[in-house]
Amino acid sequence: MKTLSFPQSRVPASNVVLGLMRIGELGDEEIRTLYGAARDAGVNAFDHADIYGPARHRCEERFGEAVKLTAAEREQISIQSKVGIRPGFFDFSKEHILRTVDESLAALHTEYLDVLLLHRPDTLVEPEEVAEAFDALHAAGKVVNFGVSNHTPGQIELLKSAVRQPLVANQVQLSITHCPMIASGIAANMGGLDQSVSRDNGLLDYSRLHGMTLQAWSPFQKGFFDGVFLGDRENYAELNDVLEELAGKYGVTPTGIAVAWITRHPANMQVVLGTTNPGRVAESAAGSELPLTREEWYRLFRAAGHVVP
Repeated sequence: MKTLSFPQSRVPASNVVLGLMRIGELGDEEIRTLYGAARDAGVNAFDHADIYGPARHRCEERFGEAVKLTAAEREQISIQSKVGIRPGFFDFSKEHILRTVDESLAALHTEYLDVLLLHRPDTLVEPEEVAEAFDALHAAGKVVNFGVSNHTPGQIELLKSAVRQPLVANQVQLSITHCPMIASGIAANMGGLDQSVSRDNGLLDYSRLHGMTLQAWSPFQKGFFDGVFLGDRENYAELNDVLEELAGKYGVTPTGIAVAWITRHPANMQVVLGTTNPGRVAESAAGSELPLTREEWYRLFRAAGHVVP
């Protein structure tokens, strides 16, 4: 399992992350089995958010209740959560950030978060308020590293005008079939081609230039929660043919190849899984370090319907 270290990391984090947004209705044993499968596969990074579950903090609470971490085990894993989404609006106020982190820590039964992400851009953000909240959380030892989710380079720069801690990660939607941040650059400056339109103001290059880790959520989704492309031969027959061919070559499943398409990129991205299937976690983890060739990577890209001019 490939790992990466954030500037103030206590432990290197795996480049395959288990997202836990769907465990709210699972029993303790099911959660422990899922967690154990992840650890057995080399995954040591776990992703939460205050809004995940049928009620606020429910998935965090279920994880904290089911996975009784010893002090030694806690030091071996990386736990991140997110803050900022409220019913009908976004909120990056100092008060909301501080209160929510305390609630998350209590629900997770932990004393600190390895990473805290600002979930969706709050256009009413006051960077100075965010900075004050981050300073307080860092000084109290409640958060080790900070980052964002679904933010553009300009929104990140605005935060950095006041925030003193490094912003180490940006969690964004990315899969072979949903990759505008990659596809637009490959087809740059081609008039009349929708793929050429930049929808994130150069986020991929910005992240590499500024040392921010991109975390890919929905790595198997066709679009915005439109279903998975794996096995979808009606819409992605060619892509699934190539996935299966490469899976045979590398001795993994198509799931592993779909993960490898992301982890192969030199931006050193993390892949955030959303599955509650222990077997799917193991299949995904197998793609952590697969050495796809350039030709194979672009072949998958083209098979997904993207243009290579």
